[in-house]
Amino acid sequence: MRYIGFFIFALALQLWTATLWAETTPTEITVRAKAKDAKFIGSSIGGAMVIIREADTGEILAKGLTQGSTGNTGKIMKTPRARYQAIATEAAHFTATLDISEPVFLTVEVLAPYIKKQARVMAQTQTWLVPGKPIVGDGLIVEIPGMLVDLLSPQTHLYTGLDKSPFEIRANVVMMCGCSLTDGGLWDGSQIEVMALLERNGERFASIPLKIQETMNTFSAPFATDVPGAYKILVYAYDPKTGNTGVDRGSFIVR
Repeated sequence: MRYIGFFIFALALQLWTATLWAETTPTEITVRAKAKDAKFIGSSIGGAMVIIREADTGEILAKGLTQGSTGNTGKIMKTPRARYQAIATEAAHFTATLDISEPVFLTVEVLAPYIKKQARVMAQTQTWLVPGKPIVGDGLIVEIPGMLVDLLSPQTHLYTGLDKSPFEIRANVVMMCGCSLTDGGLWDGSQIEVMALLERNGERFASIPLKIQETMNTFSAPFATDVPGAYKILVYAYDPKTGNTGVDRGSFIVR
């Protein structure tokens, strides 16, 4: 009888434990995308797409765009940060509530800035999430390197006659959060190397440095040629202090 009683107790304990693990607990996780050397990626630039997966299976548990502002410039860029000091509570985020019954190992993917395909970066990290133990406050901050470059001129596949040469090569360059570059500003455009690399009929043709203009984010230089052909143009921006780099490309024809 003693062994039967022990067996019944052990079985009851096992069933109780299984029931305990089967109960799910809503648990929050907050994810933010922070541009390298800049602020948070939010609504003003279309947000960052956050995809939360179960790491072992790849199953998507939640996804959505970060929404909100780029955050407080003083806290993020100017004030030395003490340990545990929050810097992002006002900034864009994506928060998911996962119903979990046991600790789950997550892969968190961030694609940003999501609506800018030519500049979009995919960054990811992994973390455990334990039932009833939320990751909130500043949350999980994923850094997004790079710069966002838009080639404005020449327009793609523009036909340019020799009689219209020279014309302007012009590009718009911002940080990945959309923060502006100006001459001598917090993000100093005069310290950023912006270069146009041209190919003609598949061969290297010219390298032209672009200079910051009075209009914020705008870099330009004149270009003249008397050589007809099909041209490809690549414009890159590079910050030697941080390694942040961005690229855009186009093509045009001279005849």
